Amino acid sequence: MLKSALMSHDPTRQSIRVAAPTFSPLYRQIKDFMIRSLEAGEWGPGDAIPSEGELAARFNVSQGTVRKAIDEMASENMLVRRQGKGTFVASHDDPRSYYRFLRLVPDDGNVEHAVSAPLSCAIEEAGGEVAAVLGIKIGDPVIHVERLLRFNGEPVVLDQIYLIAELFPELTLERLNNEERSLYSLFENDFGVRMIRAEERLRAVAADRYISGLLAVTEGAPLLLVERTAYSYGDKPVEWRRGFYCTNRHHYRNDLG
Repeated sequence: MLKSALMSHDPTRQSIRVAAPTFSPLYRQIKDFMIRSLEAGEWGPGDAIPSEGELAARFNVSQGTVRKAIDEMASENMLVRRQGKGTFVASHDDPRSYYRFLRLVPDDGNVEHAVSAPLSCAIEEAGGEVAAVLGIKIGDPVIHVERLLRFNGEPVVLDQIYLIAELFPELTLERLNNEERSLYSLFENDFGVRMIRAEERLRAVAADRYISGLLAVTEGAPLLLVERTAYSYGDKPVEWRRGFYCTNRHHYRNDLG
């Protein structure tokens, strides 16, 4: 009776599909455990992590599995291997990390260090676009920062930056003006928020009156707009940035490979 009931077909009933369980390789599971340790602050930026043998014993897996997890985390700039010293948590204090996120290069090839000139820093309600990118609700508080990046005294980039307010308490214009570190180094060391990766979209735009005045170009001049979403541990979006780049003497460079 049960068998015939199961085999009978009722056209009015919707078929129910049970999702197959997703399979995650063991090294990916170890990687996830390690990322949670980083997120919880067990190992801070610049700290050495335990050896592969210690981690293998901790997770009850082979050293090869741990090594594969570490290799992937190193390729994603979460960890840094140092020959003869061990493996360390990547940090924005490393000068090399500065150029990982700023890819503006002078046409003449001379290395220039950008000087940040903050213009404003205020808490405001998130609009629809900001809320969608940061995964928050419309009206939630965000910190809106505007700053100029100057190269050899020349304004080259106008950044409009939006941050989830609750992650950056007491971030003020005065604090930014007294800061010599990069923004990402400040976020990492003072607020415990580390930018792991970023996605960027590039498009050509024309300078409006406000932007042209700040970048000292004519209204309508062509600019490169770089929209960046930066993510912290757990792939959480924490920053959305719109950078207006003057490319009269600079270009955007991205090394592929």
